[in-house]
Amino acid sequence: MELTTTPLPPVIRQLAGFWTFIRRWPVIPATVIVLLIVLGAFGPYIAPHDPVIITNILDRHIPPVGFESCIGTKCKTGSWTHPLGTDHVGRDVLSRIIVGSRISLIVAALSLVVGLIVGTSIGMISGYLGGIFDEIITRVVDIWLALPFLMVALLVVLIFGQSIGVVFLLLAVLSWVGFVRVVRAQTLQLKEMDYVSLARIAGAHPVRIIFRHVLPGVINSAIVIATLNVGNLILAEATLSFLGAGIPPPTPAWGVLISEGREYISTAWWQTAFPGVGIFLVVMSLNFLGDWARDRFDPRLRQLT
Repeated sequence: MELTTTPLPPVIRQLAGFWTFIRRWPVIPATVIVLLIVLGAFGPYIAPHDPVIITNILDRHIPPVGFESCIGTKCKTGSWTHPLGTDHVGRDVLSRIIVGSRISLIVAALSLVVGLIVGTSIGMISGYLGGIFDEIITRVVDIWLALPFLMVALLVVLIFGQSIGVVFLLLAVLSWVGFVRVVRAQTLQLKEMDYVSLARIAGAHPVRIIFRHVLPGVINSAIVIATLNVGNLILAEATLSFLGAGIPPPTPAWGVLISEGREYISTAWWQTAFPGVGIFLVVMSLNFLGDWARDRFDPRLRQLT
């Protein structure tokens, strides 16, 4: 007796196909990252209000749309003029979040450039050359990883002052270390492969071997590390700004917004909640993209078919 299966309704098949597409491709995380890029690139032109200039102090602590805030006998109701409310001096929270996303975008670009180029290059050269050079690089990385980053950052800011350049320098120094160990370990394996040995026997220069034969074998892992590292750097920038050692106010940055609003969290929660949600979404999206890239491009860990 033959068993017959009832075909699924068209709606169920469409939902199943959509769910498969969502699982196979990082649609939601990619959308968040694209939105971050758009806001970072065109933020000053998109923001509905000036994010820095204080226009009217009487507009302070206006709640978001659909909410009402009462301090004593005075109540304020949210309006579409300030969809996410205003801060403690009357500046529009949405505008400051939009313009502040540029800082996160610069941090992401900093991680990709410095981490990928500097960290990957040092890791490949250290693993391929070995010897005393490899020993020095390994010890430097071990010492740097053992240092408490926040304490070092606070000391540097105390000496050189609070500025955007100092923050980016600290993040650049932090970004390359995570690449070296992984890339070095893979290079130690790849340099013993037959095709690398044949290139060495043929008289190829070590620089050519490193960047022509070793780099293609480690670039996938480097991209995954960069994707995951961006989220950590964004959190590091937000933490420094929250502690008062990061981006100097009144420059809008998500960590600065949270730091400014912590004193008013009981009466104006939106001033810290919405920047915190932005940091959460960006970091989680980058982590999901990193996991997807690892599963997709690393043949030893590939899970998607």
